[in-house]
Amino acid sequence: MKKIAILGSTGSIGTQTLDIVRENQDLEVTGISAGSNIALLESQIREFRPKLAVVWSEEHAKDLAVRVKDCDVEIASGMDGLLKLAAMPESEILVTAIVGMIGIRPTMEAIRAGKDIALANKETLVTAGHIIMPMAEEYGVRILPVDSEHSAIFQSLNGEDPSCIEKILLTASGGPFRGRKREELEQIQVEDALKHPNWSMGQKITIDSATLVNKGLEVMEAKWLFGVDLDRIQVVVHPQSIIHSMVQYVDGAVMAELGTPDMKLPIQYALYYPERRYLGGQRVDFAALGQITFEDPDIETFTGLKLAYRAAREGGLMPTVYNAANERAVSKFLARKIRFLDIPDMIGDCMNHIKVIQSPTIDEILETEQAVYDRIESRW
Repeated sequence: MKKIAILGSTGSIGTQTLDIVRENQDLEVTGISAGSNIALLESQIREFRPKLAVVWSEEHAKDLAVRVKDCDVEIASGMDGLLKLAAMPESEILVTAIVGMIGIRPTMEAIRAGKDIALANKETLVTAGHIIMPMAEEYGVRILPVDSEHSAIFQSLNGEDPSCIEKILLTASGGPFRGRKREELEQIQVEDALKHPNWSMGQKITIDSATLVNKGLEVMEAKWLFGVDLDRIQVVVHPQSIIHSMVQYVDGAVMAELGTPDMKLPIQYALYYPERRYLGGQRVDFAALGQITFEDPDIETFTGLKLAYRAAREGGLMPTVYNAANERAVSKFLARKIRFLDIPDMIGDCMNHIKVIQSPTIDEILETEQAVYDRIESRW
């Protein structure tokens, strides 16, 4: 019986992780957490019977405790609760499905406690990869990628010598606005940006996919996960989303992982690695597919990707500035307070004005996050 804890059990990755648990009899959920979706969290507690459930606010925790008073579950709240969940002795692996930089400290706590990490919280490595990866090595834990692209790279590296990597080819669907120019994006509404052509995801990551910021974050994450120089990570637009990413080796061979756009595959692979388990669902029909195509990303229209490469090259706190500015900008766009094109403009403004240092501590990372938020609130 493999015991897992989930940070962010009510979001897209969290709920799909619980789908995997339902389909396998040898997975046990020991702890779960949510932001504010108390009704769904209550339902999950009653179905999966975890020992610990965490919500962010103390008020929500009190509400949840009343709702599940007939269940044998401990209720906790805030960062203290998340840290307790991350390190709980009953679990073997922590699924970090929570969105945002709030996932950094719990991930570190889980590593200290010797837990493997099924990593879906890309902000952890984007902003603190220089701390997380050496720490995982020190404590002998595995960072198992859950993002479809990074899982594809991870699978394509199986049995190969990482020193023989020539290039990582990170695929992108291009999002709902692929092929459009900047002037065609002037009047984009929230509903337009949430219509991803291939993937069903949470709102934040769907907007990030529309701006290509998500691909920029994945470039930075790949740099840390696979220990490659930025110049050896190439983004390739692949509209069909069948090839999830590729690795090119020094002899010219290219290894790829293909499949239908379904996040359950990388989630299950991370939970059971190195074992492969049966997973139901649609298979790739190559005859029906007919062809697969590729093109370069348009970084002059989708400047969020161009800014990501700049942030990664400058390093230090700049990826934190990039990530934090995007988080707040996307939040404002979803609230209909700014335009779609304001998102990369906000990111660029913060990158030009926030002081950056190299090799930041966790406290400096979180202080910079707040400085970015303060700048955005004072200007927009």
